Amino acid sequence: MNEPAKRLLVIGPSWVGDMVMAQSLFITLKQRYPGATLGVVAPAWSQPILARMPEVDEVLPLSVSHGEFGLATRRELANRLKGRFDRAIVLPRSWKAALVPFLARIPERIGFLGEQRYGLLKERRKLDKQVLDQTVKRFVSLGLPEDEAASGQFAIPQPRLEIDCDNLVNLRITHALSSRPAIGLMPGAEYGPAKQWPLAYFHTLAKRLVDDGFEVRIFGGPKDHAAGQEIVHGVSQAHNLCGKTALADVVDLLADCRQVVTNDSGLMHVAAAVGTRVQAIYGSSSPGYTPPLTSNAHIHYLALECSPCFKRECPLGHTNCLNQMHAETLYQAVSADTGERLKL
Repeated sequence: MNEPAKRLLVIGPSWVGDMVMAQSLFITLKQRYPGATLGVVAPAWSQPILARMPEVDEVLPLSVSHGEFGLATRRELANRLKGRFDRAIVLPRSWKAALVPFLARIPERIGFLGEQRYGLLKERRKLDKQVLDQTVKRFVSLGLPEDEAASGQFAIPQPRLEIDCDNLVNLRITHALSSRPAIGLMPGAEYGPAKQWPLAYFHTLAKRLVDDGFEVRIFGGPKDHAAGQEIVHGVSQAHNLCGKTALADVVDLLADCRQVVTNDSGLMHVAAAVGTRVQAIYGSSSPGYTPPLTSNAHIHYLALECSPCFKRECPLGHTNCLNQMHAETLYQAVSADTGERLKL
């Protein structure tokens, strides 16, 4: 039986991919508490993503940089939240993440044990990493009663971001995009080079796809611009959009792509959440831990003896988990999934 409506607050994560996966929790909460209001405390950059989630009623930006404590800022936000929420769910496991709902005196405060935050949480749950073996499972479990969550046997709703079709039309004009069917390439991965497929392979793939009649779009942030330039060099109908588009724009442009080829990154999860076919490349990370939350994905993972190591850089110095996954493999996968004639 559904529980009565509540005023719910979620302390959100700090990474793009995690914020997309958190939508699975938001959907779960709205299903469990019909009529509930949902606020999300989140970094300011995440507002464009949260604005595309119909479950989120209010975004409460927390203007502290990653790794910054920001006590005064957290206290100021907490003062504004007093008396407004009945329950807070804290997704990050850090001490500082639990501070805002504690200072706001929210009666119910739920989160996993971590960093000695016993006094900050009312309901402290022990994390069983064997049962809750995926990030998204851990998020969703905190929205469920503890006995139900402990089984690990519960539904995981797929994230689904809304699309702004008018914005997409404007973006196609602004960036002089063609009428060719588009393939998106995402060469970045904030975590480190052990998650980044070689740029030379992306370049080869881009050239092959353009020869087949596709338009190629490179997506990423300003730090990925140089990588994008290396990929599009000498390739007509290839557009380096890295650093040229806002996050909300990337959502719409990815939805316009037939497929994407991507490292295990935040934009991989965005692409999955807009329904685009995902060719997901895994190197040092594991597709079992942070898979794209869609049935429309093809996982590329060599599962070498040294994988997954979860390191930022290859500890063995060769990064074979990515270097041995050649451009031809991804080309064949994209071609097969689009039904296009292979260029052999």
